[in-house]
Order: sequence, then structure tokens, then C-alpha cells
Amino acid sequence: MKILILHRVPYPRIEYHRGINHDLHDVTYLGKQAAIDTLPSDLRCHRVTRPGVASAYDEAQQWLAQFPQQFDRIISMSEYELLDAARLREALNVEGASLAAVNLARNKLDMKAAVEAKNLRVPRFMALERYLALEGQVPWPGATVLKPHSGASSMDVSIHQHPALAFDEITRKVSELSLRIDEFQVEEFISGPIRHFDGLVQNGRILTLLSSQYVGTCLDYMERGHPLGSWHLETTAPIQAWVSAALDAVQIHNGAFHLEAIMEGDNPVFLEVGNRVGGADVVATYELATGIHLPSLELRIHVEGEVDSASLGQQAPNLGFGWFVFPGHTHPQRIYQGLEGADEFRASPAIVQWNELATGTLLPGHVTYSAFEAPLAGIVKTADPQQTKAWMQTLFSRVYLAENLTCVA
Repeated sequence: MKILILHRVPYPRIEYHRGINHDLHDVTYLGKQAAIDTLPSDLRCHRVTRPGVASAYDEAQQWLAQFPQQFDRIISMSEYELLDAARLREALNVEGASLAAVNLARNKLDMKAAVEAKNLRVPRFMALERYLALEGQVPWPGATVLKPHSGASSMDVSIHQHPALAFDEITRKVSELSLRIDEFQVEEFISGPIRHFDGLVQNGRILTLLSSQYVGTCLDYMERGHPLGSWHLETTAPIQAWVSAALDAVQIHNGAFHLEAIMEGDNPVFLEVGNRVGGADVVATYELATGIHLPSLELRIHVEGEVDSASLGQQAPNLGFGWFVFPGHTHPQRIYQGLEGADEFRASPAIVQWNELATGTLLPGHVTYSAFEAPLAGIVKTADPQQTKAWMQTLFSRVYLAENLTCVA
């Protein structure tokens, strides 16, 4: 089988060899140089470097015009190139998720409308264009969230707390940042803990599922430089039924999923979903808790059509794992100077992994949850989920990135 992979996520995050037999299949990786450089040197494959000036779809088409060939599968494991892969599949008549189905799992306006149509609760929402036409006369009394309808990692998201000021603030932001109105939406802000649900679905049936709850928020991580983490907790039967209904609403029938919801007591309010594995150390902690490597099985579903559910095992997950990550992109200095207050945590028996940059390393200037780039990332395990949550909250309250006050930022 000939397989084309639009390669963007660093190879160690996916470990493609665990899901695709590279000796059996003819695999081509197409990506920018930085992504291609993450491929193992001894991996049997074709490496194609694209310029990275245009979209993955456009540059794949340019390459194929020069080197015509046909593929049996076209795969992307990146949120940002799922639509490119779907467009290529349609252009080349390759089987896989359609462009319409992938768009439903990418466009937050469309996905919330689809979920709402199945009588699942979503925040009240509308396109930014409609909001501006209403001049702030929205049908909700509280805070308003502005976000791209097809974004990820909380990029360009802002919360406007005061209803009387929200319209003027959003209008000013649109003007000052020259935002494209047709790329944004607004929705009501709902307060509550945010959970993420990760797993695999095959032919519309959930094969495996884990529930987690965030400590911190993706928005605070991106905007304010606060650490972020999450911990596993029990998945109840009503929650599993809700996740299944939400996935069916947005036509995610095969592959991995990463679904987020705001909890109002025991009741989830749909936030968004991706047909992909979660970021940070979601994959690593999932495997530690269940023995299941999500990317491998997702790739097998895409390549082979299905996986044997009996091979997943039926044992309950080993709860108590959690992951954490500290951002570097908001730090006032670009050189990593170490950590303050970290000694007791480095030596903690709860630590499974502790990944810290070497002192003097250049901090990333972009938002990243990767343990290979963040100043500090790790995995923790305690005997009880609530202990894991408390351990992480203590870590976040006591540890912070050091500053060298004698240097010029």
C-alpha cells in the first residue's frame, strides 16, 4: 500500500512505526524541513520537504504535478492539516473521511450547531458577523468569548467579562488586529471545570475512552503564562453515552478524538472536539493508564480499516496519572534560567517523568505543550485521582521560572 503522510507533528509524538509497518508499506512523509528532521534516520520511507510558504494541500499538489503518482491512503495527524488531507483525498479519489465530515470536526460554528441539533447542550453562540450586526444585543447576560471558529490551542481567544463593554472591546480588537470577521465566532462564557475526553472510535463505536479534568486553562497558559495540567478521573456510564452522542453528531466515526466540555455539576456542556489525539502528554498518560497507544491504533484504523477490539483488553484504567507543562513563550527573558521552588518536586516519589530544559537554553517564542520544547513538563502518578489533582495544584502554586535580574531582557 502507498501511504502519503502530511507530516507536521514531531515524529516522537506519534511514533508512526508503531502503527504502520514501514517494511510492508511504501510510506512518504511530506512536510516542512523542521518536521522532516524529526524522522528517524533509519526509518524506511520517502522524505519530501515542502517550502512551507503555501498550504500543505497546495504544496502537495505542486509536488504531485512534478512527480505524478497515486496513493492508497492520505493521512494527517495534525489538527492544522486535517482539512488539507481531506482535500487531497477528494482531489485524488482516495478513501477516507470526506472534506464535509472533517470540516464538521474543525469549524466550531458547524460542530456546535450539529451537537445542538441532537439536543445536547452547547454555549449559546453566533458568527462574529451576526454579533457585530446586533451591536452587542446578544441573548445572554454574562461574559462573551471571542474565538476563531477553526482555531486550536486557544490562539486568538479572548474573554470579555463585562456585558456592557464587550461589544466595544470586541469591535476595537477586530479593528486593531485587522481580524477577518468571517473567521471568528462569539459564544457565551460558561463557568465551570473543563474536562477532556480522549479515546478511539471505530465505525461509530467507542473502543476506548478516558476522562480527564484540567488544572488551569489553555487560555491562561497561552495568554498569562500559567502552567497547565490534567488528571484522569472515572468515566461514568452517562458520560460515555454523552461522548458517544457528541461524536455521532459531528460525524466522527473513525480514529482518535479529543473532546472538551465545561461541567455544570455532573452535566457536560459541549465546548469543542477534534478528530485527533490530544496534545501535551495526553498520549503518554493514556498509555500508562491503559496500555493503549492512541496514535498507533488510529493509524491502524486509517490504514487497515479496523482494529480488533479484543486486543485492547477489558481491564479498568489505572487512575491516578496526570500531566503538567509550564509555558516559556510569555517569560520576560528569552533564556531559560532554571526554576524556583522545584527541588522538593523533582525528588517527589509521585514523579514518573520530569523533563526540564537545560539552563541557558533559548525559550520557545511560540505556544507549545511539547515536553521537547517547554521549560518544564512532566507526568505524575499518585494512588488516587484527587491526590493527583492536589499534588499538581501545589506544584503550580510553588514553582515558577526563575529570572536573572542582572541581565537585560
